[in-house]
Amino acid sequence: MQKIDVVTVDGPAGAGKSVATRRLAERLGIEYLNTGAMYRAIALCALRENVALTDADALTRIARERRLESRSGRVFLDDEDVSDAVRSPKVSQSVKYPAGAPSVRAILVEKQREIGLSRPIATEGRDQGTVVFPDALCKFYLTASPKERARRRFGEYQRRGETVDFDELLRQIVERDRQDSEREIGPLKRPEDAVSIDSDGKTVEEVVAEMERIVREKRREAGF
Repeated sequence: MQKIDVVTVDGPAGAGKSVATRRLAERLGIEYLNTGAMYRAIALCALRENVALTDADALTRIARERRLESRSGRVFLDDEDVSDAVRSPKVSQSVKYPAGAPSVRAILVEKQREIGLSRPIATEGRDQGTVVFPDALCKFYLTASPKERARRRFGEYQRRGETVDFDELLRQIVERDRQDSEREIGPLKRPEDAVSIDSDGKTVEEVVAEMERIVREKRREAGF
């Protein structure tokens, strides 16, 4: 299989994929693609339009008809920057519906694939190295313990001035892990050829430095 100039970072919710992948992309001088935010944008649109989240046909219509774009690591829905709006607790609780709809995933996987084939990217999600880009040059699986991930997510909400219960947040993360791992389409799992990185006890800088070293070595070997 011919490799393409794509770096994938998969892993469970709250593992720090977004921050690490964004900084890695900046260091490498390539584009950052947040695929999780794309699914969140579909959920946000459904909530705004009072669409039943269990209505897969309606979610598919949104995915097909609304313009969803990634620009410099930000996600735009019909030219509106929704990168911050999609991080709300309500959207976090709702994203499992579009993420679990096969027809929605098919549309978004196609969009993600088109982006990756058009230019070098660093992309993160749940199925980037297994489903979307099995031919990626370099793959990572970034994880952390559930408590550590809940602590990080709790801090994100606090910084945005949102009130959440830590124990409930931990419960949601554990449940999200189960749902992501057990879903039939694009389940969360470590790609066989991915480098695993446990970020417990590591700073973002340490994680990114390790990833950058590996990517630069692989890109040099591949002639990119």
